[in-house]
Amino acid sequence: MTHRHPRGNALAALPLLSCLPLLAVAAEPPSPPTAVAAAAQEVVVEGHYDNAVGTSEAASQGSIRSSLLKSRPALRPGEILEFVPGVIVTQHSGDGKANQYFLRGFNLDHGTDFATTVNGLPVNMPSHGHGQGYSDLNFLIPELVDRIDYRKGPYFAQSGDFSAAGSADIRYRRRLDAPLAQVTFGQRGHRRLLGAGSTRLGGDLTLLGALEVQRNDGPWTVPEDLRRLNGVLTLSGGHGANGWSASAMHYSGRWTATDQVPQRLIDAGTFNGRPFGRFDSLDPTTGGTTRRSSLSGEWRRSTETTSTRLAAYAMAYRLSLYSNFTYALCSDANTPVDAADDCATARTPGEGDQFAQQDRRRVYGLSASHAVEHRLGRWPTTTEVGLQLRHDRLRVGLFDTVARQVVGTTRDDEVRQTQTGLYAQTATRWTPWLRSVVGVRGDQARFDVDSLSNAANSGRASDQLVSPKLSLVFGPWARTELFFNAGRGFHSNDARGTTARVDPRTGDPVDRVPALVAAKGMELGARTEWLPGLQSSVALWQLEFDSELVYVGDAGATEPNRPSRRHGLEWNNRWMPRSWLLVDADLAWSHARFRGPDPDGAGDRIPNAVDRVASVAVTVRELGPWSASLQWRYLGSGALVEDNSVRSRTALTTNLRIGHRLARDTELTLDVFNLFDRRVNDIEYFYPSRVTGEAAPVADRHLHPAEPRTLRLTLLQRF
Repeated sequence: MTHRHPRGNALAALPLLSCLPLLAVAAEPPSPPTAVAAAAQEVVVEGHYDNAVGTSEAASQGSIRSSLLKSRPALRPGEILEFVPGVIVTQHSGDGKANQYFLRGFNLDHGTDFATTVNGLPVNMPSHGHGQGYSDLNFLIPELVDRIDYRKGPYFAQSGDFSAAGSADIRYRRRLDAPLAQVTFGQRGHRRLLGAGSTRLGGDLTLLGALEVQRNDGPWTVPEDLRRLNGVLTLSGGHGANGWSASAMHYSGRWTATDQVPQRLIDAGTFNGRPFGRFDSLDPTTGGTTRRSSLSGEWRRSTETTSTRLAAYAMAYRLSLYSNFTYALCSDANTPVDAADDCATARTPGEGDQFAQQDRRRVYGLSASHAVEHRLGRWPTTTEVGLQLRHDRLRVGLFDTVARQVVGTTRDDEVRQTQTGLYAQTATRWTPWLRSVVGVRGDQARFDVDSLSNAANSGRASDQLVSPKLSLVFGPWARTELFFNAGRGFHSNDARGTTARVDPRTGDPVDRVPALVAAKGMELGARTEWLPGLQSSVALWQLEFDSELVYVGDAGATEPNRPSRRHGLEWNNRWMPRSWLLVDADLAWSHARFRGPDPDGAGDRIPNAVDRVASVAVTVRELGPWSASLQWRYLGSGALVEDNSVRSRTALTTNLRIGHRLARDTELTLDVFNLFDRRVNDIEYFYPSRVTGEAAPVADRHLHPAEPRTLRLTLLQRF
């Protein structure tokens, strides 16, 4: 959830390092194959993936085609990331809020350490009001996705902030085969309407448009009343590697949330004389509103030996989020609280513990890259250099609220934040069985914080970090490749922590945090297609952070913690025994621990770091007019406290999709989520809370249940 970083002092050294001939990481996945990669492309595996031998620099890197995305159901837009092997996506509050993500032994909270882009736009928000790296994918329209290019680990020079555990680039289509209208009806008030189409405007110009409207109440006792409006408009010209596009996107949403609830009330079955269950709420006014609007453009030009890409974007974003995770910890009418350690702040009795996190920002960015194919002596080589720039201007605050009305200010800040990244990478084929990818990346972050609530926390900070990268690829032998990857990555910290001198609630002195926190990673991997129709990969990995980000339940936020070390094993399989049958099996095991001194004697377990995840899916595609998919999804147990005395329960769910083509351009699809109606949880935490009438805070398990069996029926008409 939370992370830290070692720092370098050498952004200025990057130009010199960039000139070294062996700096390298292959061209970014969407680019055309380089001469080095093309020489290794001896095997093409038919299916929904572009992960054949010779196409990647790591066993845990790959691409997913849109054909697979159509075959499985997704309860929420963000669950499209579950197609990335080893990723699990859940929710611990209302569906208008960013999802909860799990990968490689991380509870990534709402996206920290997993960098995501959609159509070239960054999704993660640094210095966000709710959590560092907040990644809200609710604006995603799955039907427009063309492919997902994913990477895991800090081995790729083009991947910057928040990408230490992994990253995913989600690319939208520029044109559709035919206009479409789609309507979905589901249980508990779910309604969704989508219209999309594209048209040629003359010459090579294409205009694509899509509009989505959705509402949902969910299984909650207090209806979620989720309302979403989403639109995309893209104008493009040219083709593939020689073309351009410009997009306008807008998303708005509002919802009422059911936050996690304490296990003790579920066990009791009653509260204040009324029945109380898993889907009940202790504060019916939590929830929020959000809005995201953007303009972006991209230009690409390629020749036989060069590839150039330019991109720019501007974005306006807002979030008002109201949460209450401790209920009446600080405001019980019968037992006034004196701001004890378990209490975030003393409140007026009867007010409750609701708080608001506000974020309003404008974001501007650009990126450029240039790749050249040449020879290093007699060895074919591709060298790429790139620049990435992002500037955020934001107003961010934390407030005490009652029924969404502000009654007090904890902190209110204006922040200006600029991050610059430069990288260089070189890929060289030394022999028919050995290629190297070596790279270096330099990042600089500058923060300017103006605290409107406490002038002592105003100030400026900056940091810089140099991150070397190395990949070695051996083979193929018998349609099998071996990989070695190593590198340094990082995540940024909240700008407010880099200038803070005093705690905004208590006034006590606090230590500043570094702006950039380094992570070091290493991976050994293999990918094979030795058996016809079966593609398997295995990766043994390790990742160390200089500082871990940990979720604090009673504050609803993340905070820095001790250094950490994770290692694990991933095994991914794609099997096509028949042209119409695909079997996916992804298994991952991880071991996560704090490292170094334990001054408080709390223990070395990292809270909410699950140790096992798995997904097995069987997909039948176009067997006559029928298609179907059955997915088994497993989220393992994890320590909820540092001494491992309390652990989360495992969660096993099964999702089903059955499709029938009624006519050439008409399809009917039935999705069944949680097919066997299992009583499982999306997330569990352990922390103190108090409900009205309790004499003292109670340390307890708090959970947000997964939805019960849910049916949705979709009618699709193409024109």
